Amino acid sequence: MSADAYVLGPGEGEVLNMGPFRMTVKAASAETDSAMTLLEADEPPGFGPPMHIHDDAGEGFYVLSGEYIVYIEAEEHRCPAGTFVWVPAGVEHGFRVGTSRSRKLKIYVPAAMEGYFHALAASATSGTVMRDEDLGALAARHAMRVTGPVPEGYV
Repeated sequence: MSADAYVLGPGEGEVLNMGPFRMTVKAASAETDSAMTLLEADEPPGFGPPMHIHDDAGEGFYVLSGEYIVYIEAEEHRCPAGTFVWVPAGVEHGFRVGTSRSRKLKIYVPAAMEGYFHALAASATSGTVMRDEDLGALAARHAMRVTGPVPEGYV
């Protein structure tokens, strides 16, 4: 069975409000026959997740605006608009948003992390503050291992 073709215009897609940032789902597993997930992220300065590893999917970033500082294992990379980053499954990584609000496309190949982001959005919408151990358990349910501390400002 193959997925149907579709087009999403600017601003279209399911918006996931996660408190300090938001994601717009551009392509989900249901639309891509589980081939990939594509999300557009809009994030505030200084924001970033903990260092982590995806066991089930590679993750790519394409910076649309602003700047990200991307950490891949022990290396730091400054990534202004127009930069593409690929992190294969099993490689430790994380990022921080630079000094201004920034946007990027995130791609997971094959499709992954959709349930994780939906759960974060549900938590933010309900006003529930997730503790570090809650985030770690949620990540584990979605084949992601948190390997570093959760920084301030992460949901």
